[in-house]
Amino acid sequence: MSEPRFFALIIGTEILNRRRADKHFDFVTRALAQKGHTLTGSLIIEDDPALIVQTIKFIASQENAVLFSFGGIGSTPDDHTRKCAAMALRDGTLYIHEEAKEIIVNKLGEKAYPYSVRMAELPEGATLLENPVNQMPAFALDERYYFMPGFPEMSHPMVEKILAKLLPNKREYHRHTLTALCKENIFIEVMENMPKEVEFSSLPKLYSDGWRVSISVASTDAKLALKSFNKYIEILENKKIVYSLHDTHNEE
Repeated sequence: MSEPRFFALIIGTEILNRRRADKHFDFVTRALAQKGHTLTGSLIIEDDPALIVQTIKFIASQENAVLFSFGGIGSTPDDHTRKCAAMALRDGTLYIHEEAKEIIVNKLGEKAYPYSVRMAELPEGATLLENPVNQMPAFALDERYYFMPGFPEMSHPMVEKILAKLLPNKREYHRHTLTALCKENIFIEVMENMPKEVEFSSLPKLYSDGWRVSISVASTDAKLALKSFNKYIEILENKKIVYSLHDTHNEE
């Protein structure tokens, strides 16, 4: 796969109605940042099978998508993710994964029946993800779509292990940031012509004494990052607008 684009899918009505607080978004963004990557998208959706299927399909349709899905792989009636993954990415059928079944039965014995053993019903071609807490396996499809429990203590170590394999080397970003006493619209032409290899952002804020805008420019190419950043400074210098530079830094 060329440059991966990471997505988080957080499944759980209990998060949307605030009975539980989401802990996945913050964790995944930090874990990716440590590798020099960011999320392309993150969605929190309810336990609705049709919505889950359509969301997985949408993410899978994105170029070079890598999905981290959290929640809904258990054995209770509101756990739809295993079936939905099969419907979105395979033929819709669940099959007994013999290795998963063996793990579940060895762990739970007779208590695995009749319900817990259902967690061994997985889409065709599923590979297992080791659960460091209770050994109940999660699963992956095509080494791109990862379906994990909603419990952070189980799923977050899985994400770290996946990222260690997918991104063995840290990617370094060169970032430059400034804050100027103006509106952001004076930079629009420069923004429209930023190279695609450059990540940039414009964050305006209105204070009692007027507008301020923070401009941030970053790239894996150090020279390109500085060249692009200097285009903003040139405008500020020409218009004699007051600005301050923040510490230039590299991100890994």
